[in-house]
Amino acid sequence: MAETVTKGCVAALFDDLARRLISEDPALEYGRMFNSDGLKCNGKFFAFPGSNGDLIVKLPAERIAELVAGGEGRPLTMGKRTMREWVRLAPSDEAACAGYVAEAHEFVAGL
Repeated sequence: MAETVTKGCVAALFDDLARRLISEDPALEYGRMFNSDGLKCNGKFFAFPGSNGDLIVKLPAERIAELVAGGEGRPLTMGKRTMREWVRLAPSDEAACAGYVAEAHEFVAGL
């Protein structure tokens, strides 16, 4: 059964997931993004844990609009600026977290 993700464990879950992905794909690496350790591909960040316990990923604007409209996500706002192609998510379980990260990786790898 999938483990339910609580707000406080998204960072730990992301860290475990990132280590596994990096070991499987040498094109991926860890780096610093907005005071968090995040994943990047070809020098471009695509996922990191937010300071308030959510998962932040880079996706196409159309996909972000779907997630926001469906209540799954919120736009990422830094100060007064809404960051284009970034969304805050609260994954319901480990599989959902991995799915969002994989989707973001696929998007950024194609840029």
